[in-house]
Amino acid sequence: MEIYLVRHTETVCEKGICYGQTDVNLAEPFDAVFEKILSKLPSEAILFSSPLKRCVILAKHIQKNIKIVSYEEDERLKEMNFGDWEMRKWDDIPPEQLNPWMEDFVTIPVSNGESFTVLHQRVIHFLSDKLSESEIPVIIVAHAGVIRSILCHHTSTALKDAFNSKVDFGEVIRIKL
Repeated sequence: MEIYLVRHTETVCEKGICYGQTDVNLAEPFDAVFEKILSKLPSEAILFSSPLKRCVILAKHIQKNIKIVSYEEDERLKEMNFGDWEMRKWDDIPPEQLNPWMEDFVTIPVSNGESFTVLHQRVIHFLSDKLSESEIPVIIVAHAGVIRSILCHHTSTALKDAFNSKVDFGEVIRIKL
């Protein structure tokens, strides 16, 4: 099965802000980047998206411009929940909270948020629930954390090494499952 992992484009958040499940907007203009993304996608596909608007805006554009057999937004494709850290500057998070998480983001949850293991479990549940052998390619519009989780699963990479995979804004990564 051919899967296209698409990360949303840049957001309105300034650099250094921690945003995960906060529903922030995309930075405009994004039309040129959207067209570049479209050029890397198949002409027909099944489309899944995170329900956060930074993904939905891109997914709707894809839906309007290529033949989409089915489209679904799925909560399990949301970015990591950063709980009490949402919309705070990374530099403003107290070191006594940040450092333990940075040393073990895989198992240590953010206060009132989640760990990378929790994100990974919901992403794997999505994959097993929604993806079956299909001749039609699948496009997943999501976030860096979700895409890294899928790549770890696909390549049998340890979750602690997830950040070895660089996932830029607007990047399209094609894999075969």
